[in-house]
Amino acid sequence: MNIIESHQLSRKYGRSDALHGLDLAVPAGSIFAFIGPNGAGKTTTIKVLMNLLEPTGGTARVLGVDSRKLTPRERRQIGYVSENQKLPDWMTVDQLMRYCRPFYPTWDRGLEKKLLRQFELPLDRKLSHLSRGMLMKAALLASLAYRPKLLVLDEPFSGLDPLVRDEFIKGALEVSQQEEWTIFISSHDINEVEQLADWVGIIDTGRLNLAEPIADLQGRFR
Repeated sequence: MNIIESHQLSRKYGRSDALHGLDLAVPAGSIFAFIGPNGAGKTTTIKVLMNLLEPTGGTARVLGVDSRKLTPRERRQIGYVSENQKLPDWMTVDQLMRYCRPFYPTWDRGLEKKLLRQFELPLDRKLSHLSRGMLMKAALLASLAYRPKLLVLDEPFSGLDPLVRDEFIKGALEVSQQEEWTIFISSHDINEVEQLADWVGIIDTGRLNLAEPIADLQGRFR
């Protein structure tokens, strides 16, 4: 079963093609690394899949539903963390957690407390006073605590130091191993996600060049 599927998916910005006939399949339970240089079409793909942008052509399905018809029911099963994500920086970490909880019936307070300890997030600190690494961990916590079926990470490591990146990966991995979740993570650097992923897709100039288990790719190019 595939948790994400697209067929001939395309997206134009004016006369420019950002996506060209993208055929993508992300198996349920996989950790799928979506790799490509800056401007390759990674963020556009994610925005179309999340129904933040309309496709120009083709179709996409997420959690078995047409991406253009995602309802609150599906959105409550999707976690989303982006490098450009805007958080209410006037809130403290504690206020952010209290704000998010009512939206998600599956919110796990025990998991929330565990991740707060693991990420060493100060509950009384305003988000505007957190470092970029701490902000990304707060966004990840808010996307993990309700145990989504699909976690989408759009360039989450951009600008993070290696220690924070490793803590981020550890948190995502520990939670995903507790049950069958799918992680779809975009990056421009395969070294960032190699220890995390078991599938890899490579996109360039809006075209998918390959998609296969990372073990097969490593075996062919070792």
